[in-house]
Amino acid sequence: MNSPKEIAQNYIAVGAAKTKTPIAKLFVLGILAGMFIALAGVACTVSSATLSGSVAKLIGAMVFPGGLAMVLIAGSELFTGNNLIIMSVLDKQATIGGMLKNWVVVYIGNFAGSILIAALIFFGGTINLFSGDVGVAAINTAAAKVSMTFGTAFVRGILCNFLVCIAVWMALAAKDVTGKIVGLFFPIMFFVLCGYEHSVANMYFISAGLFASTNAQMAAAVDPSVLQNLSWGSFFSANLLPVTLGNIIGGSGLAGVVYWFLYLGGKKDKVNAVKK
Repeated sequence: MNSPKEIAQNYIAVGAAKTKTPIAKLFVLGILAGMFIALAGVACTVSSATLSGSVAKLIGAMVFPGGLAMVLIAGSELFTGNNLIIMSVLDKQATIGGMLKNWVVVYIGNFAGSILIAALIFFGGTINLFSGDVGVAAINTAAAKVSMTFGTAFVRGILCNFLVCIAVWMALAAKDVTGKIVGLFFPIMFFVLCGYEHSVANMYFISAGLFASTNAQMAAAVDPSVLQNLSWGSFFSANLLPVTLGNIIGGSGLAGVVYWFLYLGGKKDKVNAVKK
């Protein structure tokens, strides 16, 4: 197992390499990650349609880590995990411009992959499973996510991506596939169970609800007041914007900056002190 210091040292090169990946490849890798996270979201949606209350929440939280497992093991680029690139920037192995390029391209790719899966489950009929209950569950989930206040969504975004980056960090401690899956499992389970907000997951959850709301039968099965706030506009302004900002602070600030400071931040000062 890699120690926390070894993880930090190893990630500096990994993060720097991410900023130098060609844009076309970065975009496709982003699409793949969006699809992986969205497919985990589909499993959550199905569980919420087939089960009820706290049991559905627990099962959804237990299946969702499979999304990050696919991201890390199959190979792809996830915006939230890439917030750790701040460590490479602080260590002067990557530039701010390179980091921002990675974030923007990967974010757009994640969005494209998430929307693709939401469209495929809608037009492919997955949304109709269990007499349309999956579609109704998708609508209710999406409506709840766009009905939060800006501040609530922002804070939940901070908490979420702190846990996601801890999950990535713990996966990097392992040197085999089993260890990586075990390492990432609990932090991801915690964020889903606690209802924290993940921007890339929400790209799927809210778009799936929007697609489902176009089905008259499914929309009729939902309380009319639920649909009042659900629109493409509220998707971006009421959820994606505050959650994304929160994710950046939680991932880059609480995880990336803190771990860089703890394990790498003083190394140059120590070297200079020895030379003197």
